[in-house]
Amino acid sequence: MEVEQYMVELGRKARAASREVAASATSARNAALLAARDALDSARAELAAANTTDLERGAANGLDAPLMDRLELTPARIDTMLEGLTQVATLPDPVGSITDMNTMPSGIQVGRMRVPLGVIGIIYESRPNVTVEAASLCLKSGNATILRGGSEALESNMAIARCLTMGLEHAGLPAAAVQVVATRDRAAVGQLITMPQYVDVIVPRGGKGLIERISNDAKVPVIKHLDGTCHVYIDDGADENMAEAIAVNAKTQRYGTCNTMETLLVHADMASVMLPRLGEAYGAAGVELRGCKRTMAILPGVTAASEDDWYQEYLGPILAVRVVEDLEQAMDHINTYSSQHTESIVTRDHGRAMRFLREVDSSSVMVNASTRFADGFEYGLGAEIGISTDKLHARGPVGLEGLTSVKYIVLGEGQVRN
Repeated sequence: MEVEQYMVELGRKARAASREVAASATSARNAALLAARDALDSARAELAAANTTDLERGAANGLDAPLMDRLELTPARIDTMLEGLTQVATLPDPVGSITDMNTMPSGIQVGRMRVPLGVIGIIYESRPNVTVEAASLCLKSGNATILRGGSEALESNMAIARCLTMGLEHAGLPAAAVQVVATRDRAAVGQLITMPQYVDVIVPRGGKGLIERISNDAKVPVIKHLDGTCHVYIDDGADENMAEAIAVNAKTQRYGTCNTMETLLVHADMASVMLPRLGEAYGAAGVELRGCKRTMAILPGVTAASEDDWYQEYLGPILAVRVVEDLEQAMDHINTYSSQHTESIVTRDHGRAMRFLREVDSSSVMVNASTRFADGFEYGLGAEIGISTDKLHARGPVGLEGLTSVKYIVLGEGQVRN
């Protein structure tokens, strides 16, 4: 079958399945998730064999060590997938909830009901556990999904898909509610993102190149973020111990995440105190510092930051540092160079904290907390499909509610409009 014909058939089945899933009871969707969990648990040997095939192919194709690590399905990672399915099954179901009911002068009642988006296409790289995460969130929120994982993980993803199908069938839901694209042909991605008649939204999870390509070529709405250029600003008069703890954690707790701090801003009156302390801490952690002239004057040996450094998402042990005159200059820097992901201020001043929250234009803005908290689980969403830096529909961590929309509902008792 030609790739175009194959993808259209997946889309057609997904559209039909989405209507059944949207109308299904919460109990049925939960039952499917728990049955899929049990099927995965029983299929550990099959999952390991499929993953070994992918790992051997990856090694033969010269995949680098980080990709090979993300590709591997260890027993602990399988345990995490099982736990994730259990957790999603216990989350509140957003579908069908009614809010904002008001009685109008005409006597009609007007409110809003939360409803699924429909069919969600998810494109991701390397990690086969994303197949379970994405499928479980889409199913719980009443959506059908088409999953296109990385070609390097095809055997693992197909083995996982068989378990998900067993869960759906056990609960009496259509198997086409979760479909994994079973071809390595890259043309499948191009087709998936240009089928608005079958797909309602695309969620890309991967590197900047993948997301840029999808954003540029898609004819379907995309929920995305390109970069995580996150900032911490240490304000004048901030608690020094708190500032050090937050600035160190935001950078060194994990380097390769989108919510890791990439630029540190320090008020001029705090620089002589904070920079030596932080320089020592970053040095002990092996973090390379790239600074402005004022930073270099306080910390000899720091590399000069270029204009490009202020835009960088390093995803590694490198940090850009700038000394700023005041809150105004800090916010101006952030709003100029930020990717609108996550920013934090460390301050004792309530007024400045409130200004920072109002005037910094990012999807997550924090006061006296590490940027590493920008995460669906940490925000109480239970799980997330990704983090959006878009401004329309969903912004920030996208959980179950972000995979739904609303429609207006009207309740009347025979009213007609004059």
